[in-house]
Amino acid sequence: MPADESPLAALQSAAEAVRHQLRLNAYDEAAVQRLAEFIEVQRPIIKDEEREGVIKTLGCFLGQCLVQTYGGTWAQNPQGVTGVGLHDVHFFNPFYRVGEQLAKGSEHSVATFFASISERLAAGQPARKNWIQ
Repeated sequence: MPADESPLAALQSAAEAVRHQLRLNAYDEAAVQRLAEFIEVQRPIIKDEEREGVIKTLGCFLGQCLVQTYGGTWAQNPQGVTGVGLHDVHFFNPFYRVGEQLAKGSEHSVATFFASISERLAAGQPARKNWIQ
């Protein structure tokens, strides 16, 4: 990242690079479906030393799709994890989601996750976990 580039600009720049590479016109549900397909094709050929960079780059794209489609905002949670906040209620880590599909396959598809967001937003605030004091 150039010294004068903000962290937000770096996230958006990486997302834009993926959008161009995948030849997509928007950051929408169809783009996430294409991302999921791309991940499946790449899974068997990604080398261990490339994995972290792939997760970061593709996670930026998935995160930008959340921002554009659902009106999210790039943010950090209290633990310092970068992700996307939605409606001051939900926080999603797109890097984790990409990593899960890379590691475990299509049963952990980013497209399935993305499609579930509307339902999660409609449900409102998530239930508080009992173990949080």
